[in-house]
Amino acid sequence: ALGIIFLLGLAGGFFALFTPCVFPMIPLTVSFFTKSSKTKGEGIKNAILYAVSIIAIYVLLGSVVTAVFGVSALYEMATNPYLNLFFFAIFVVFAISFFGYFEITLPAALVNKADEASDKGGLIGIFFMALTLALVSFSCTGPIVGSVLVDAGSRGELLGPIIGMLGFSVALAVPFAFFAAFPGYLNAMPSSGGWLNTVKVVLGFIELIFALKFFSNADMVMQWGLLPREVFLGIWVILFLALAIYLLGKIRFPHDSPLKKLSPIRLGLAVLSFVAAGYLGYGLMGNPIPLVSGFPPPTFYSLFPNSSDGHHRPIADLAAGMALAEKENKPVLIDFTGWSCVNCRKMEEGVWPQVPDLIDDYVLVSLYVDERVPIDKDLHFTYESPIGTKKVKNVGNFWNYLEVDCFGQVSQPWYVLLDDDGSLLAEMKGYTPNVAEYGAWLQKGIDNYKSKKKFLDDDLSSN
Repeated sequence: ALGIIFLLGLAGGFFALFTPCVFPMIPLTVSFFTKSSKTKGEGIKNAILYAVSIIAIYVLLGSVVTAVFGVSALYEMATNPYLNLFFFAIFVVFAISFFGYFEITLPAALVNKADEASDKGGLIGIFFMALTLALVSFSCTGPIVGSVLVDAGSRGELLGPIIGMLGFSVALAVPFAFFAAFPGYLNAMPSSGGWLNTVKVVLGFIELIFALKFFSNADMVMQWGLLPREVFLGIWVILFLALAIYLLGKIRFPHDSPLKKLSPIRLGLAVLSFVAAGYLGYGLMGNPIPLVSGFPPPTFYSLFPNSSDGHHRPIADLAAGMALAEKENKPVLIDFTGWSCVNCRKMEEGVWPQVPDLIDDYVLVSLYVDERVPIDKDLHFTYESPIGTKKVKNVGNFWNYLEVDCFGQVSQPWYVLLDDDGSLLAEMKGYTPNVAEYGAWLQKGIDNYKSKKKFLDDDLSSN
């Protein structure tokens, strides 16, 4: 059984590499090790330390913390608005540094100590980089990690969560170790010239582009309304246009060398940046932009929430949804989701619009597990999850409790089809980007509803 858990964790880790929260960490990793790895040998050593740090963090953070605080603790950290604002600030500061306006250096006293114990100092920096990767990518990897932990717990293996996280972190660490080792070879190349500064400036633009996602997460969780979809996309358009103009040599930063000749690579990247700006501008006009679905806020989080874009905000309360279903004689589609859940947005913007008639046959109820709206103190309670005690203090906590207690899951998105009396109509589903598979599943629920056929005889609402 432990071997199966390890393989499941390994598969989850490889899948996580292709999620849109992990990819933005690649340029940050390369830029960090560009500065810290000056030779091939040093690059390889640092890469090994980086891989070991990633594995240690996921095993310890993913097993010990969840065993103490609950399986969703790490996801809650990643969706915390203040932590997201912290990472937004960190990415902006790093971006400005890469533009060449200042250098991020340690105080002289710390530098002297680092000279005396360079190995220790380097390890601390590398460990912090690995911790950053683990935290900022968790809104995508959280559902995968959660599924691995729940599966491990369900098998009754004491070492299950540790083995599952070991497999997951090994799959994630090996490719990032390569990215960490790469700058060592890059710096060892002769006559690197001013092109290396251009790489850093481009990375600075990329970091600003992805920094906006962290601010957006905080904005949506707290419902401030500061960064609706149109504003988010507008800022992205400006950043891509600025990047294209920079690559054409029309903008210069402090450490840039004069551009004597426009290389084919630089011209090609400039063209791609203009294309990206145009594509995002197309989305700014209300059109679907599936290539980046999951990054911008949802379509209803808009300056014009009542615009006729074919979408409407779903019901956000289960009791109201069940009452409407009984009134309209419709089945219920429960969508356990999150404001900062990238895969949830990809489903809503990439899959749902392709099966609109099937979605309309249901009463859609979206329950945001990271909703920070507080509930009355006299309604607070704690409950025992399979791996720890959880507190319910806000609306999101309650929906998370409902998902765990009634449906045995902690990941998002998680979809449940119910009859109007609370009985399950079909098997439950998670992230399903295959439109045909998801559509067939919705149709199965409708057919079972019309024929009064239950998937299970249990009334899940009684749980």
